[in-house]
Amino acid sequence: MDKIDWQEKGAGHRQRLRDKFLDHGAASLTDQEMLELLLTLGTPRKDCKEEARGLLARFNNSLSQVLEASQAELEQVKGVGPKNAFALHFVHAVARRYLRERLRGKDYLRSTREVADYLSHHLRALSRETLVLILLDAGYGIIATTELTQGTLTAATVHPREVVKLALEHNAAAVVIAHNHPSGNAVPSAQDKRLTRHLHLALAFSEIQLLDHFIVGADEKPYSFADHGLMEEIRRECRPLLQG
Repeated sequence: MDKIDWQEKGAGHRQRLRDKFLDHGAASLTDQEMLELLLTLGTPRKDCKEEARGLLARFNNSLSQVLEASQAELEQVKGVGPKNAFALHFVHAVARRYLRERLRGKDYLRSTREVADYLSHHLRALSRETLVLILLDAGYGIIATTELTQGTLTAATVHPREVVKLALEHNAAAVVIAHNHPSGNAVPSAQDKRLTRHLHLALAFSEIQLLDHFIVGADEKPYSFADHGLMEEIRRECRPLLQG
């Protein structure tokens, strides 16, 4: 009898959280309450309050860190099994696809915040350096986003011809590139600057603009080469080569 009462109490708590979301939206839920509801996707008949509390305690009270954690890391938390971890990973993947699809057809210059949101959500979760291309039409409308390569990114490992090939295949007039620093800050390295210079030159010879290079660090907002004056510096340095 006690077990049935406990189950009914848990079901009532879950329903109250669902009603709260339906009536007042996500802003009305705490991070713990959102995690509780997400975890019930994996174990719908179980009260997940303790597991949600444990996940936040394990990952610095950060919902984003919970969603970006690996399967093995999630399962280290007491009460979180493969089904719960799958539910969290799946929701994170859906959010990443949603943010990517939301960009398509939008004016890049008017959607830089949404671009930064997508890049942060997508790249910060990855454990290996990954290069992403955002392909733009002549009016700077976003045509597509695509991953190009994974691993240590240098001017030697990222082949400019692959970037140019993808841009031409999509009839792109301009490109924005982005990559992540999985365990460090977003400050560009000498290799990052060299890679940007090589890609700018390769694209410019095909009359395609490289508008910006974003770097996504572990915790900070993306670093923009354009906002920090580095793109203009690279264009100025490369101008004699392109005119020769």
